[in-house]
Amino acid sequence: MTLAPDAPDLPANPLNIRLSIRHDRLWWHIDDEDHLPERWDVSADVWELELCPEQFRHVGDISLVIADLQRERNLLDSVALGEWALEFIAETVLDSADGRLHPELDAQISEGPPRMVILRDVTLGTQWRGHGLAGPLIAGALRTLAPTARLAACRLSPLDFRGSAPDRVSAELAAVRMAAMLERIGFYRWREVHVLDLRNPALLEARMSLLNNWWPTGHDDPE
Repeated sequence: MTLAPDAPDLPANPLNIRLSIRHDRLWWHIDDEDHLPERWDVSADVWELELCPEQFRHVGDISLVIADLQRERNLLDSVALGEWALEFIAETVLDSADGRLHPELDAQISEGPPRMVILRDVTLGTQWRGHGLAGPLIAGALRTLAPTARLAACRLSPLDFRGSAPDRVSAELAAVRMAAMLERIGFYRWREVHVLDLRNPALLEARMSLLNNWWPTGHDDPE
């Protein structure tokens, strides 16, 4: 994950950023045959009609996994993915007896489709960092996927930031900042994993700071 505290001037109005959500699969792969989590990619880009230097038009990327919470399509059986964070999430939030949500967590999450969105990674371009964009963009992506799942989860560790941080202390601070950002959009810590009820109104409220700062003056306030 790549976030930064520095804040250069933004290349364009962030209200003109569009999210493209993509899931690639083989055309002949049907749901009944696919028990593995689905990889989803979110690309954030400045709308083509907005003035913006071309080299900065791509804002960032968000990587997600969507997993089923059903006995017959058990996330715990998906260790072939080979990613420790996904395995940790599965072992933490799911009941090993039946592969469903842990009863304690299940009682905290609103009803919805038996699926979970796992936030794997978020990376913003250098020119877009430091302006509080990551939270609203993640919230926008999760809000779009909310009708298809019950909750979101993310496993944070300084190990995730070692590639972009110069030393161990910097990586730990980056993980703390990321946790604070997730908590501002509605995530909370549960057994070493950050989880989010996808019906949490905080996902909608996450956009308000950018709307208030960038909405053109003289226009009606956004709803």
